[in-house]
Amino acid sequence: MIANASRTERADAHDIGDVAAYMTTLGQAARAAATQMRRASTSDKNRALLAMADHLARRRDEVLAANAADLVRGRETGLDTALLDRLALDEARFDAMIEGLHQVAGLPDPVGEIDGLRSRPSGIQVGQMRVPLGVIGIVYESRPNVTLEAASLCLKSGNACILRGGSEARDANAAIATCIREGLLEAGLPGAAVQVVATTDRAAVGHLISMPEYVDVIIPRGGKSLIERISREARVPVIKHLDGVCHVYVDATADFDKALAIAVNAKTQRYGTCNTMETLLLDAPVADTLLPKLAAAYAEHGVALRGCERTQAILGGIAAATEEDWHAEYLAPILAIRVVDGIEAAIEHIERYGSHHTDAIVTEHYGLARRFMAEVDSSSVMVNASTRFADGFEYGLGAEIGISTDKLHARGPVGLEGLTTRKYIVLGDGQVRQ
Repeated sequence: MIANASRTERADAHDIGDVAAYMTTLGQAARAAATQMRRASTSDKNRALLAMADHLARRRDEVLAANAADLVRGRETGLDTALLDRLALDEARFDAMIEGLHQVAGLPDPVGEIDGLRSRPSGIQVGQMRVPLGVIGIVYESRPNVTLEAASLCLKSGNACILRGGSEARDANAAIATCIREGLLEAGLPGAAVQVVATTDRAAVGHLISMPEYVDVIIPRGGKSLIERISREARVPVIKHLDGVCHVYVDATADFDKALAIAVNAKTQRYGTCNTMETLLLDAPVADTLLPKLAAAYAEHGVALRGCERTQAILGGIAAATEEDWHAEYLAPILAIRVVDGIEAAIEHIERYGSHHTDAIVTEHYGLARRFMAEVDSSSVMVNASTRFADGFEYGLGAEIGISTDKLHARGPVGLEGLTTRKYIVLGDGQVRQ
């Protein structure tokens, strides 16, 4: 059991004057907490997660009232409908937050796992142990449930974290932060293991991403402009993705029933997610037969189509796709369609216009499936499955803190293992190097 954190680990909003000094205080406390968290047992971490769930349940009315105040302020300041929806906590979303804490508590703890232990001629054994990253800074917008999701995943993976939510969710985030802190202290873990930035001053983000002495990695969750800014200005490594320009390529050998189901689901199952298909590529031999069926299915869902010249010749009456359309992440019921001449042209299109997020092929040809998997340079590559499966829960990670299109240090859905790293360990019995 780890001793309770001191009172100096907490900085309330009314105490903040100098933002730089405040963020330095948070960083110092987080670094000290990360040292303690490396010693935390799985039972300690799970106890904290379940205690957080209990405190959240007891403070339900308080958290929902805080969220209601955020919503009133959001309407007054002109937040659009989509942002208000992401901001809102109803009873179902609140229950999902509590259930999420229980689910993370039930996940296997990756910390301490030893892989690849092997003996060397000298007699030593060499392997790798999975360990926490240290201090994780997370910058996000709108959704107050992210506060709890991020805290729970960082905690279970043995990290300390500094969370900076959007100003639009300030009251709900503050109420949730109280529940998190109470749960940590009840379990005997340092309160500074999870710190929610109390100031809405935007300068706080600039300081957070510029403290490599205290912060080991930054994870931005939000719009493209936020992620671009952080990637450009950070002095701390960033785990990020900028766009989800996802493709489905239907090969000439594809089973038509599979192709229809996958192409419709990948676009229409949900529009506003980063793993939603934005461009459909069709091999020329199947375009005449398949395109009218797809167009009818998309029409039922109200999806507007934009096509290349060959697509327009087959369908008629649809808008021409421009160069901008091939780059677009619509996050809306709009789809760009291109007819291509075989897999090589499809891969060339994805390489030129894709965002290295998620791309899929529909084919019954084993060799083409293998080639697509090998040559498409994306964080998730799928064969005969919808791009909507690119998700931590669907991959069996239990939960995710985001999806990375980087290659270092994590790629694809980032779950508990993505919030850890490995170090070499060497086991000997008195060996010395000759």
